[in-house]
Amino acid sequence: MIFMYKVAVIGDKDSVLAFKALGVSVYTSIEANETRKLVDKLAREKYGVIYITEQLANLIPDTINRYNEEIIPAIILIPSNQGTLNIGMDRINRNVEKAVGSNIL
Repeated sequence: MIFMYKVAVIGDKDSVLAFKALGVSVYTSIEANETRKLVDKLAREKYGVIYITEQLANLIPDTINRYNEEIIPAIILIPSNQGTLNIGMDRINRNVEKAVGSNIL
């Protein structure tokens, strides 16, 4: 049996609205507590990938770190329409370095 995981994106309205055209579940949030609850809810609802803007992820580091230890859901940080904080790229670099032994990016 093949199980298809869902994909969601969380962020401010202007940053995530375009994802609807891709068929991704879109959730808007601007506040830490609301975002934390939303991430936990989506994880319980079997979302396999949750994209979240760096600005929101910066507000809930404990929640993001908790899901780093889990295989599913994968939490992927993306820049918002306000630009990047380089948090997402830093995480990718660390994971590549951990997997390969050196930073090849």
